[in-house]
Amino acid sequence: MSYQTLTVVELTQETADSVTIHLERPDRAAISCRPGQFLTLILPCGPGGKKERRAYSLSSTPHEAPRLSVTVKRVTGGLVSNYLLDTVKVGQQLEVMEPLGNFTLSPSPKAARSLVLIGAGSGITPLMSMLKAVLKTEPNSHVLLIYGNRNEESVIFQKQLAELEASSGGHLQVEHVFSQPLNPGGAHRHSGRLNRTMMLRILEQRHQFPAEQAEYFMCGPEGLMVEARAALDLLNVPESRIRRESFVASGDTAEAIAGPPSGHGDVSTSPADDTKATRSVTLQYEGSEYIIEVPTGKTILETALDQDIDLPYSCQAGLCTACRGKCLSGKVHLDEREGLSDSEMKQGYILTCVGHPMTDDVVIEIG
Repeated sequence: MSYQTLTVVELTQETADSVTIHLERPDRAAISCRPGQFLTLILPCGPGGKKERRAYSLSSTPHEAPRLSVTVKRVTGGLVSNYLLDTVKVGQQLEVMEPLGNFTLSPSPKAARSLVLIGAGSGITPLMSMLKAVLKTEPNSHVLLIYGNRNEESVIFQKQLAELEASSGGHLQVEHVFSQPLNPGGAHRHSGRLNRTMMLRILEQRHQFPAEQAEYFMCGPEGLMVEARAALDLLNVPESRIRRESFVASGDTAEAIAGPPSGHGDVSTSPADDTKATRSVTLQYEGSEYIIEVPTGKTILETALDQDIDLPYSCQAGLCTACRGKCLSGKVHLDEREGLSDSEMKQGYILTCVGHPMTDDVVIEIG
């Protein structure tokens, strides 16, 4: 896992409670990333200067290199978001992990596709990265963004979205949905909740767009995900054309059994039934081997961190895959598998932040 020290080179105030932090390496070398990935910031804002980690989706795209940008929205009582919005300054250096995440797309100049992006609030950040990349790289593709907010003043990237739409030649269409609009009415503006009824109304108004083979990307709180999935089910959109990323609460007060193949351990998402007090786990990481005793009820990551083993991690909610490892033997139960594909599960990959050993012979290779 690669760590970087980046310099804050610019700050953009997006709304009253959100700011985009633009970062670069001191030598201005580019850092590899894909549209939709996230950057994990490591900040000394915990009690006694304890380092805290939070993952923020990149709102920048690879063609903006060497700049990486993350957009942070203030959360009431949020440790890290408040620290950033209250203290970050141009010239400050921040420790980060390399960009990660599977909620991505790969732009191609030859592509001619129809994309529907559905987001709410700060869920716009990875979608912004995607739509900018597609508009820059794919002249024959079309993007529809359905974006929900409380009102006009809470729209992140409002000016930038308007400019991108105006200059896109019809390749970008933005539909704003306001639950409490300040000025009801107007083109491409809808009043009400961004629920399944609203989404169906907007999608059915598009006539020939989105196309039948459209790809759907959605990002936001779980309630939005449920409503969007229900709308797409009614439109008979297959699961294979839907990608999603949840913003799950984790540490910042609301910030988002089949037999294994030979040579792999066993990964389970069935409820763990284990009355043994501890289980032994062997961790192989960066050329070293650690043996830890994981108590019932604690995750592998929690136990390792308690013993000052500096394993990689970020969201601690089973979504981001920063803590991914391969179970070489034994059996591990996962509380959540949202971040892993079916293929990764079959290959024995696990997430230590939501992983619990179920046997005493668990060996996990990390990195």
